[in-house]
Amino acid sequence: MSSNQRVWPAADAHDELRLMTEFLTFLRLTAVSKVEGLSWEDASATPIPTSPVVSALGVLRHLTAVERWWLSIEAGGVELPSLWGEDADASWRLHEGDTVESVIAEYRAEWERSADALRGLGPDDLTRGDHDGKGRTVRWVLAHLVQETGRHVGHLDFLRELADGEKGE
Repeated sequence: MSSNQRVWPAADAHDELRLMTEFLTFLRLTAVSKVEGLSWEDASATPIPTSPVVSALGVLRHLTAVERWWLSIEAGGVELPSLWGEDADASWRLHEGDTVESVIAEYRAEWERSADALRGLGPDDLTRGDHDGKGRTVRWVLAHLVQETGRHVGHLDFLRELADGEKGE
């Protein structure tokens, strides 16, 4: 599968982890497509008064933190710094020097780390990090990532429409 082309997973899929990963890849690429082509002003705008840190780029930055925590650190047991930050909103905040392109590139780089962290694990394997002692399976973590990414792609749908009127999948 091309790293830039969204492709629906095969309907007759039999490999559970491959299916989950392909759905996650589809959602990741959808998230990126919602941000690509936006100006810095539109991509960093926070148009929802009750959510002052939620911007299109902030969603990608948050999804990068989600991927790092759940796939690399928790499932894969990789020693990496968490991107959550000091407070609940930290993973949504943009950093000085960020550009649309740099935030997208960081998100894409996290996908590679995630793939490396999951290599060799099966759906029934327990997470290697197990930071809270719940003994989650890799299946659970991937299902959670599909759910979390899908939820935030919905936010990106609205943020993109507010930015420039573009609608679509």
